[in-house]
Amino acid sequence: MPEMRFVIAWPDGREETCYSPSLVIRDFLTEGETYPVRDFLDRSRKALTIASDRVEAKYGYPCSLARGQLARIEAAGALFLSDAEARVRCESFIL
Repeated sequence: MPEMRFVIAWPDGREETCYSPSLVIRDFLTEGETYPVRDFLDRSRKALTIASDRVEAKYGYPCSLARGQLARIEAAGALFLSDAEARVRCESFIL
């Protein structure tokens, strides 16, 4: 199963390299695109859940790394939810 990393920039400028066990993240995020925080969290949740489900279908158990990554994204994103103007940028994909 092809895994990948993707680099994001939070509204405060902090960059983070994130993990996905599947290329499906590219169906939900676009390099160079910015997303309102709530939309970014929703897209990440959908993509990483699909990715984890693919691991489970293949190996019989969900991907703990995808679940952990989603938890970190949701925790970090929660800090910006009160700012309607806050946006997350998808900087790049690393294959």
